Amino acid sequence: MSRHRVPAPLRRFAAARSGLAMLEFALALPVVLVLGCYGVETANLALANLRVSQLTASLADNGSRMGLMSTASTVQLRELDINNALQAARLQGSALGIGANGRVTLSSLEYVQQSYDTAPVQRIHWQRCFGLRSGTGYDSSYGTTSAAAGTDATQANAGTASAGMGDPGAVVTAPSGSGLIFVEVNYDYQRLFGSSFMGPARLHYVASFIVRDRRDFSQLFNPVPAATRSTCDKYTS
Repeated sequence: MSRHRVPAPLRRFAAARSGLAMLEFALALPVVLVLGCYGVETANLALANLRVSQLTASLADNGSRMGLMSTASTVQLRELDINNALQAARLQGSALGIGANGRVTLSSLEYVQQSYDTAPVQRIHWQRCFGLRSGTGYDSSYGTTSAAAGTDATQANAGTASAGMGDPGAVVTAPSGSGLIFVEVNYDYQRLFGSSFMGPARLHYVASFIVRDRRDFSQLFNPVPAATRSTCDKYTS
């Protein structure tokens, strides 16, 4: 039996090496692309965590400092001051779309003693919010108040009685005769590549600062021209 000879053109093709690099690149490209996109998504998630954490701390810090000195040498906290602090948080989180994709809750936790014959309690006096997200996991996780709480002196003790605010093992309390600002931010992470490399993720951060001045805790003031109250029954971006 005679052996068939391989045609010369096929022998030259088998010996060709000019397309080897292109072939290796084509085979490796899907793997490199998947690993690269996953790395970019992971880095973007880390950056989003950093931004939300910084926004939360900044808002709590601003809330502990703001207000207007009154003639009684106390600082009156106004609705306008709170709106300005919330607007600063909106601007700081604009790249994240914090208003459209999250919920921000600013609370005043205060040390309250209603009378001399009752024990003092930690109480959330008032809360102010913004953000379109709602429901469990977005609204306040540590107690709520009514929309009217804090709007005048008769509502001074409105709110949910509590031993403090925060997760078990990390509860914070207001110091005697004073209060602290507690901020909770819940944010839906916006994925770069949809669900291709990562499932839905909700970022949750809290921060608190003790009030830095001699604040008038009787109510939130709203002198004329009155500012619109950012109460937590509203869902706005």
